[in-house]
Amino acid sequence: MADTLTSERRSWNMSRIRGRDTAPEMLLRSLLHRAGFRFRLHARQLPGRPDVVLPRYRAAIFVHGCFWHRHPGCRNATTPTTRREFWQEKFDGNVSRDVRNRIALEAAGWTVHTVWECELKADAENVVRRLTNELRGGG
Repeated sequence: MADTLTSERRSWNMSRIRGRDTAPEMLLRSLLHRAGFRFRLHARQLPGRPDVVLPRYRAAIFVHGCFWHRHPGCRNATTPTTRREFWQEKFDGNVSRDVRNRIALEAAGWTVHTVWECELKADAENVVRRLTNELRGGG
């Protein structure tokens, strides 16, 4: 199905997509804080500027959108039907950058966690329970 929006309107829509302080990220931060965790945000000195950094646990958390970061097996990781080559290149770049950042963080001694947007929407409390367990050594 072709895009029904004008290129100007599509450009405007795309410009409104946030890179930080997204709704899933804000939800996770709120739940982590409520669970007693204290953290830093978007640490510039770390590869990939993780969304949430817990220095005490030497842990970095990325909150990924399923569409942009290609969550494997997720129904939200669709590919637009127009300009497929452009989109595939964009998605491949995002995924390879995610892998590079993870490798660099792990090489520096950090534990890296990825939280997917769909996981937070489905059961945010369970996501925080899992992270709490992993961070505090129970998992």
